[in-house]
Amino acid sequence: MSSKEKPTLGGTRIKTRKRNIAAPLDTASFSDAIVQIYIDNGGDLELVAKSIESSDLNFSRYGDTFFEVVFVGGRTQPGTIKPEEEGDRHPYSVLDCAAQREAILPSVLYIQKTLRRRPFLIKNLENVMRKFLQSLEFFEENERKKLAIFTALAFSQKLSGLPPETVFQPLLKDNLVAKGIVLSFITEFFKEYLKENSLDDLIGLLKKGKMEDNLLDFFPSAKRSSEALSEHFTKEGLTSLVEYNDKKMFEVKLKEIKSTLTTMINDEAEISEVIETVKQQVKDAKFPDIEVIRMLWDVLMEAVQWSGKNQQQNSNSALRQVKAWAELLNAFCTSGRLELELIYKVQTQCYVDAKLMKLFPEIIRTLYDQDVLAEDTILLWFRKGSNPKGSCSSY
Repeated sequence: MSSKEKPTLGGTRIKTRKRNIAAPLDTASFSDAIVQIYIDNGGDLELVAKSIESSDLNFSRYGDTFFEVVFVGGRTQPGTIKPEEEGDRHPYSVLDCAAQREAILPSVLYIQKTLRRRPFLIKNLENVMRKFLQSLEFFEENERKKLAIFTALAFSQKLSGLPPETVFQPLLKDNLVAKGIVLSFITEFFKEYLKENSLDDLIGLLKKGKMEDNLLDFFPSAKRSSEALSEHFTKEGLTSLVEYNDKKMFEVKLKEIKSTLTTMINDEAEISEVIETVKQQVKDAKFPDIEVIRMLWDVLMEAVQWSGKNQQQNSNSALRQVKAWAELLNAFCTSGRLELELIYKVQTQCYVDAKLMKLFPEIIRTLYDQDVLAEDTILLWFRKGSNPKGSCSSY
């Protein structure tokens, strides 16, 4: 018989690791627990945050429910924004606040603090915000304003990881846009955001949300025009946004005209046809005369076939281009002021472009010989020494 005895557990105390058990095991219990924390602390968000931090609640499972309680005071019915009738509610939610920055900012800071401790909840915040924004029509007008202020403050405070597309893309539902609900929401958003941020900050935010070139998408189709946009945002005191949109539209139209003109030059179209086409596009785009002159010269020079570092060949190519398209320039240089603008434009390019550095006098002489520039205009330019980027003594 073996002298070895089998090991036994008799008299041995097995240690077990302590673990926290989250009491609420369903959505209703979790929601009621959060609501109770709000009520117990009288809506003081500093105290609410401390109580939540020390709780054993399962946020990873019920994150969406947590943010529903934050926004509306209790959980909502599945797939809707309607309050769950049987659940407890508290009166300290975002939608129960006054529609003012001072009243809503504490909730933003409270969420920010929560996300720092539980960063995984950002996805739940996205889910709830997306649901609410897609359902704006079911909120009252004052509630939509509160959501707009909250959203603006969330981005202004750089709420941890909230992607701009989460906000802007759900707004583009056709029925919401058609009813003007989106325009009202985004206007309140812009007004609040620009109180503490620059226009560049806003444009950067719109760019991340893929909306910087699509401001008109927020407007109902019947009002989707630059004139309507200008009128609306001017009335709302957002003139900086109007100026930005005007600049963007100008750039778009300029690009279109330049593209058309470049194609016609490369295809060696009849000058009369080119003139007619450009005039029509300029008229449709309501383009300023001075900008037309600048654009024409840029396109003509960009279309030149430059030959590397051979200065003589480059000079010959540039002068041939000027002679070939002098009639086009002449068609738009219809006043002494525009002729003077053309000289300024040529002067600046000859000053900054090494290929044209010594060519300024010859270009001006060619433009004079081709009746694009009048003698009086050239003499006026000479007397004024107009452009600091080069002067007559530089050439």
